[in-house]
Amino acid sequence: MTSLSRRSFVAGGTAAAVALALHRPAWAADANPYRNAVVIDGLGGLGNSEGGDGPLADSYIQDARDSGITCLHMTILPVGTTSPDQAFAQAVLGIGNMEREIDRHPDALCRIRTVADIAAARKSGRLGLIYGFQDGVAFETDFSRLDELYRLGLRIVQPTYNRRNLLGDGCLEPANAGLSIAGFEAVEKMNELGILVDLSHCGRQTAADAIRHSKVPVAFTHTGSAALADHPRNRTDAELRAVAEKGGVAGIYFMPFLNVGKQPTAADVIRHLEHMINIAGEDHVSIGTDGGLSGEVLTQEYKDRHAGFVRKRREAGISAPGETEEGYLFAAELNSPRRLETLADMLLERGHGSARVEKILGSNLVRVLQAVWKA
Repeated sequence: MTSLSRRSFVAGGTAAAVALALHRPAWAADANPYRNAVVIDGLGGLGNSEGGDGPLADSYIQDARDSGITCLHMTILPVGTTSPDQAFAQAVLGIGNMEREIDRHPDALCRIRTVADIAAARKSGRLGLIYGFQDGVAFETDFSRLDELYRLGLRIVQPTYNRRNLLGDGCLEPANAGLSIAGFEAVEKMNELGILVDLSHCGRQTAADAIRHSKVPVAFTHTGSAALADHPRNRTDAELRAVAEKGGVAGIYFMPFLNVGKQPTAADVIRHLEHMINIAGEDHVSIGTDGGLSGEVLTQEYKDRHAGFVRKRREAGISAPGETEEGYLFAAELNSPRRLETLADMLLERGHGSARVEKILGSNLVRVLQAVWKA
């Protein structure tokens, strides 16, 4: 671990108290250790594909209560080919909508701005929400907007989505040109503010540039292993090692890219996760499902809705190879609000120790956030 990462552990009494609150050694004493773990979905959302643009359904809020998840990093739109002014306005409205939902459901949801907030969410039994961008288009022409977005709660940012923007190349760009001058400046600005640099959709060279240039740990919040499934959204062994050496994490997603465009299974998730552990080490792997918290029901209506979603992304030019109408965006055995508990049980049954499972469920990501976020 770098000296910058170690600094987060000795930053004073507050950091130490937070660490104690988040890392109680409860595994050996509890038959259901998931109940006492810090559980973080490093990229996900509330509800499922049935939800529209209106207020969250009561069933979605109940699923949030029942999930046992401490906090969830959720995407604030837009992504892709949106003008900067329009993207900024849409992002501000998106944050405002989620702020209203938290105010409507204070017994179930809460805001996450600091690592101390994660500890508070865990203690209260509420689901904490971390706001993140999957594209820097909303501030790519004006970094003062990033200051304002930070004040509104933005804490995780991907410089690029699948395609090129003014900050750099996304993972589908054939030129693989890396960060632009503005992109390097954006990484510096995010470091300064205390925003985690997420490289999940970035091109290979963009990711390499950001890993090298960042002064603090970075992350692939939601990805898979390119060694097991050669896909631009999955990361190579060299990239996984580079993020680990920086003190960061790589989170496993539950996406068709794990299985050549087919609906993923729990076996696919575990196969990629175990490979990532072998390459990066158990201290540098996490979970970012890239899916809704509520389960999906595989009806014809769902199939039609998913097919329309895929077609819309293709028309917008932001879809990736392997996004197919049959590649459903959930793992059948991991399709409930308690899916991370099911995954934890599967890992324990395969002989992974309880301390390792606790790291994967959330404490690894907490360590990274402690190193990056401001107190």
